[in-house]
Amino acid sequence: MFFILALVSYGVGSVAAVSSLAGVNIAGFDFGVEITGTANLNNAQGPLKALGNSDGLAQMQHFVKNDGLNMFRLPVSWQFLIASETPPTNPTNGTSIKSTTSSTKITIKTGTFRPRAANNTAANSGALDPTNFAQYDTLVQSCLGTGATCVIDIHNYARFNNKVIGQGGPSDEAFAFLWSQIATKYATTPNLIFGLMNEPHDIPSLPTWTTTVQKAVSAIRLAGAITQTILLPGTDFTGAQTFISNGSARNLSTVHNPDGSNTSLAFDVHKYLDVDGSGTHTECVGDHVKDTFEPLARFLREEGRMALLSETGGGNDTSCLAAFCTTIAFINANPDVYLGYAGWAAGGFSPDTYNLTMTPQGSNGSFVDQQIVSQCLVGQRNGGEGGNRTNGTSRIQSPGIGSPPVTATTKEFTGGAGRVRDGRVLGLLGWASGMALGLSVL
Repeated sequence: MFFILALVSYGVGSVAAVSSLAGVNIAGFDFGVEITGTANLNNAQGPLKALGNSDGLAQMQHFVKNDGLNMFRLPVSWQFLIASETPPTNPTNGTSIKSTTSSTKITIKTGTFRPRAANNTAANSGALDPTNFAQYDTLVQSCLGTGATCVIDIHNYARFNNKVIGQGGPSDEAFAFLWSQIATKYATTPNLIFGLMNEPHDIPSLPTWTTTVQKAVSAIRLAGAITQTILLPGTDFTGAQTFISNGSARNLSTVHNPDGSNTSLAFDVHKYLDVDGSGTHTECVGDHVKDTFEPLARFLREEGRMALLSETGGGNDTSCLAAFCTTIAFINANPDVYLGYAGWAAGGFSPDTYNLTMTPQGSNGSFVDQQIVSQCLVGQRNGGEGGNRTNGTSRIQSPGIGSPPVTATTKEFTGGAGRVRDGRVLGLLGWASGMALGLSVL
């Protein structure tokens, strides 16, 4: 009963109106990245069966066909794309930004792929590595092949080896060069979103960061990618709750396309429902509609802007199973300002051992959704029917309930990778749900 009352109290009386995009993060190419912007490329696990890893393609096909989801965010580290753990130098004046891999076609033998070894000593130009970028492009093309919208996400926390881009770290020009190469590759590709940077944090100067973002936006547009949406991230892990108060919204509002317009420029926001918003706790303290998503919606509406909730969730806990569905219901009820949402995470995460997994159980053709997916991510788009429209099944995972937080020293990258924030493994993503259906019956 509480769940129904919560929806009514927030003005969510119907889910007839839904956001245009809804989906899941397909993680793996980002494994090994910490919030310092350092990356151990030996831990990268591209979520593709052809690479000997998880079957991200089959997962995405399932989410599209059986659940009706239509967006996937594809995290990758800057280091992986350039095959180097050494920060890139400034691109040489006149350096061509034409992607060297735009016409590259490679054949991958199952189980034989390894990322190109990192060059940790020599300076590098920041050019995309043909081998590694082709591997990432395989995931992008797999995503596009499902008919979904695909988000390219550089998962570096506005840093490279613990130095902030444009503020002691890689130059704005090096970051713009990265994006100009990516944009050149996908300039004429529809159904793509460019996520400039995952979760910037502790940015010394927001105006300076805004300049960095502007240069990347301009580089993308000047490379010929003029129709794709670009996501603009703020500081404080681009958290939705502080996006206005910390100045991110106002500063990023000054970022425009080269023609001065804001066409296809959206704010990138994240929100987890645990006590500190970090996604490291299994319990949720609320849905954050009143203190986060309503104020942000008002700002967006007043300014004529939109935002994408590209990471969200809670823990595998009954408190989250009600709260997360309420959050998603609110996002769906306000499609004029929220483009949509993406849950964290499936792909390379184990469906059994990762506390916050959204990876479906089973294998291609017989997948069974986690309950957070079937009842919140999917259920709040179809009137609470839940997912797996083919077989009508869903499942809530019990492993991890009540277990102590996993520390960075115990983090596993094989079938259960976590991301490190402040020295802790980030359990990101909501679970929410199935309980909500039970509560509504009561």
